[in-house]
Amino acid sequence: MSYVVFVSITLLITILGVYVVIENNRKKAREAEKRVFNERLKEISSHFKSKISEFVSYKLIRPKHAPQFNAIVGNFFVVQAHNDENLEALERVTDHLLATVGNELNKCRENGNMELLADQLFMFVSELPSAGIAYNKAFYNEILPALISRIQTPDTPVQTDTQEAEQSEEDATAQTENNDPSVQQQKAAAL
Repeated sequence: MSYVVFVSITLLITILGVYVVIENNRKKAREAEKRVFNERLKEISSHFKSKISEFVSYKLIRPKHAPQFNAIVGNFFVVQAHNDENLEALERVTDHLLATVGNELNKCRENGNMELLADQLFMFVSELPSAGIAYNKAFYNEILPALISRIQTPDTPVQTDTQEAEQSEEDATAQTENNDPSVQQQKAAAL
């Protein structure tokens, strides 16, 4: 009888030991997942903030508006769950925003629309929510992509006032020539 009690106690201690080891391993695995998640979030945030700092140095974004841009990343998990799917959504939306601004910056350097791009980014910032709770799933899935699409500028270069005046003079001259019968007769005779 004492032998059965001894074996039972030994078996219970062994089972308890195995259970404790398994729970410790699960706890370590959860902590490792959290650490990887937080590192990835930190990497996304720091990349986004460094790009915004670059845009501030290019004078596309005013320094006082940089925190509002950074709020896009900083407020993502205010009302959303901390999971890999949401982290990927954050990465997609920030990459889309940075790529759009980068493409527009390159396009505006080529055609001289830098002021227009700065104005578009100012309008973008003015449309961002001021309360952290407004940065919810609907904002990131619907509103923010629509705001990003408004950043786009025209592909044609901006005409200056002198270019516009020259163009209007040329148009007026061409219109006058087309309406003048003597000019039309000279063209007909030349043909």
